Amino acid sequence: MMSTGIVAGSYIIAAVLFILSLGGLSHPKTARKGNLYGVLGMVIAIIATVFGHNIVNYILLAALMAAGGAIGLFLARRVQMTEMPELVAILHSFVGLAAVLIGFATYLDHGEKLLGTARLILEIEIYIGVLIGAVTFTGSVIAFAKLKGLLGGKPLLLPARHWGNLALGFLCIWLGIEFVSADNGTIYLIVMTAIAFIFGIHMVMAIGGADMPVVVSMLNSYSGWAAAATGFMLSNDLLIVIGALVGSSGAILSYIMCRAMNRNFISVIAGGFGSSSGTVSAKYEGEVIPIQATGCSELLDDAQNIVIAPGYGMAVAQAQNTVSELTNVLRLKGKNVRFAIHPVAGRMPGHMNVLLAEARVSYDIVFEMDEINSELEDVDVVLVVGANDIVNPSALDEPDSPIAGMPVLEVWKASTVVVLKRGMASGYAGVDNPLFFNENTMMLFGDAKQSLDSVLSGLS
Repeated sequence: MMSTGIVAGSYIIAAVLFILSLGGLSHPKTARKGNLYGVLGMVIAIIATVFGHNIVNYILLAALMAAGGAIGLFLARRVQMTEMPELVAILHSFVGLAAVLIGFATYLDHGEKLLGTARLILEIEIYIGVLIGAVTFTGSVIAFAKLKGLLGGKPLLLPARHWGNLALGFLCIWLGIEFVSADNGTIYLIVMTAIAFIFGIHMVMAIGGADMPVVVSMLNSYSGWAAAATGFMLSNDLLIVIGALVGSSGAILSYIMCRAMNRNFISVIAGGFGSSSGTVSAKYEGEVIPIQATGCSELLDDAQNIVIAPGYGMAVAQAQNTVSELTNVLRLKGKNVRFAIHPVAGRMPGHMNVLLAEARVSYDIVFEMDEINSELEDVDVVLVVGANDIVNPSALDEPDSPIAGMPVLEVWKASTVVVLKRGMASGYAGVDNPLFFNENTMMLFGDAKQSLDSVLSGLS
């Protein structure tokens, strides 16, 4: 067993490594180093925790760690990049469930053995930890189901839902008071947990599809606070620090994304895009201009300034590598090729950036929406690969649109727009896109990877 000083020192080193990891992950060029810091910090944290406490059964602990490690390794090898948002969501649910189980175990094991102020503090820690953990657990499960396609992206809007949420909140406060006042508050803890489970389900069910990246970020923050609460229950300083880092960074990311979408956090919780932010989505009619792969090749061959705007469709088709090859061919021909990335493109924060990095697209030609929107007027061809809501002009032109006010990539300002899409279906927010009917828009229908392979063949 390690001495207390060695454990404390190890925790400090691990905490520093986690902070360095967050710093490294803030930019693609340093992300690998950031991941390395995080892995090293976690290894140190696990070793210090295992050998720094009086473990009764090391064999059982080793078996459980081996089982968890095997599952993690299996998922890491099998999960595709398109499934990363779902994986992140379900991992958040594990953290929430762990907080709930540890909260109950701590209360049943220690709750009645302590007296006075010590017992009051412990019970407050337990109650808050279980509350946050329960909301995180069911909210993350619903987010997983939505991202996986098991549930639709359309928000579930129950009558008087805001009053219902408020009532549940006050009920949880009352139950908390009764819990810390009772000699045995197990029943209050159980009832609160059930209410928190229901609240987590209702909260995420009421959020529309276009807000799902914010939801993933928000649940990331919740899981951090749940971990911090677990750290207080277990008197583990490192878990408190890690939870606080995850919780605060997730909250900051949620704020940044909401600001980029011209939203506020409360409006996202109250109901996502496609619900309370607008009325009925308008229907558009007109003639679309189809184009074949050969025609698209000719357009790109004649163009000088080209912008590629990727969306979730690129991830679904796993077309990122073909997009990278296409980019290389065009740049060898002397074309100015850049990428336009919307803050909420895909299903999780940074989804498109990760896909492009995986395909070895140079960071120097990848630009955020705010950086490139003003330059789209001078672009010859914009290639929209599987994007919909993030290039929808109704967000700016129609005050009554369900996505009104959401900043979008203003691709329609370019001389020509080519949209790669399987069909004319609406986006994840359930809103039709008038861009498809513009005079300067051409539709290249089909699987994005197959279409781009044909375009690439025409260029080569």
